[in-house]
Amino acid sequence: MPVRITEIKLFKLAVPLKTPFRTALRTVETMESLVLAVHTDTGHVGWGEAPATAVITGDTLPSIAWAVKGVIGPQLIGGDVEAREELLHRVHTAMVHNTSAKAALDMALYDLWSQRLGVPLWKLLGGFRDTLETDLTISIGPVDAMVADSRRAAEEGYRILKVKVGRDGAGDLERLCHIREAVPDACLRVDANQGWTPKEAVRMIRAMEDRGLDVELVEQPVGADDPAGLEFVTSRVLTDILADEAVFSVRDGVEIIRRRAADLINLKLMKTGGLYQAELLCGLAQAHGVGCMMGCMLEGGVAATAAAQFAAAKRNVRLVDLDGPSLGRFNPVQGGARFDGPIIRLPDAPGLGITGVQGLEPLD
Repeated sequence: MPVRITEIKLFKLAVPLKTPFRTALRTVETMESLVLAVHTDTGHVGWGEAPATAVITGDTLPSIAWAVKGVIGPQLIGGDVEAREELLHRVHTAMVHNTSAKAALDMALYDLWSQRLGVPLWKLLGGFRDTLETDLTISIGPVDAMVADSRRAAEEGYRILKVKVGRDGAGDLERLCHIREAVPDACLRVDANQGWTPKEAVRMIRAMEDRGLDVELVEQPVGADDPAGLEFVTSRVLTDILADEAVFSVRDGVEIIRRRAADLINLKLMKTGGLYQAELLCGLAQAHGVGCMMGCMLEGGVAATAAAQFAAAKRNVRLVDLDGPSLGRFNPVQGGARFDGPIIRLPDAPGLGITGVQGLEPLD
């Protein structure tokens, strides 16, 4: 018998952060997201989540809610959850852009599909491993504060730190030098969040190399709309360059790979519009020998669980940046992936393994 979608309920979720999250693009003190529950006539519930990240995806909580409730969601009512391809086609063709709304619905559909089959999603998508190691973000701030945050992270067991830079070149280099001195054994990743010009990026990265800072990679050093600038940087430095905001879609991935504009691609469900397009993009990258990171926006436990399920499934996801739940003062998600400091453990329950979310505020 078909399992049919009967209702989509929307909620707002707010989780205070342990410390403000600061990048070259924004400062956030509370992690706010839209959480949705897709109900079926058998009592199964599929969970999805989308944070508001206007400076990156262009999406706000009101726009996400409107896209789900007013445009995409109604096209899913009555659909059979086993007809995954058809339902996902409806999601991704209902409207252009609005990738965060699509991602929330997409992950809920995957959750229902794998629940219906009685298999954890990470096993259904590939089953490559059942644990992951994530980095932890060190927000931009005064040197002393960033050093203290880095030391604290190392004491908590984080071996990989993702250091936010991009506000001023000389200051960025000083921050990195002090952090490297404070945590000499840490693996450092640097995220400029589009904060440098191409020439400035080359100068900065070469300075890192000359100082022996042993940086694993530099993420999105230049503007997202400047693939030529990204190519300019990648071809002139030894350090690996990770494309993030430059790659939302498979089409973007084709362009970056064709140009050899980056060494790695950062997959984020809020950019791709969910797991369906992430699978296509990850496969494209793998076919061309380009590794992927599984990243996130400032996402809570529902979306981070979906991303972790995907990362655990795929061999070509070589790096993991899923620290969103660890940045919050608490994780309101019951079930799902377990975020134990740097280690993420995947559940053995069907679907996403989520049984509920505390603190939800219903949206009309």
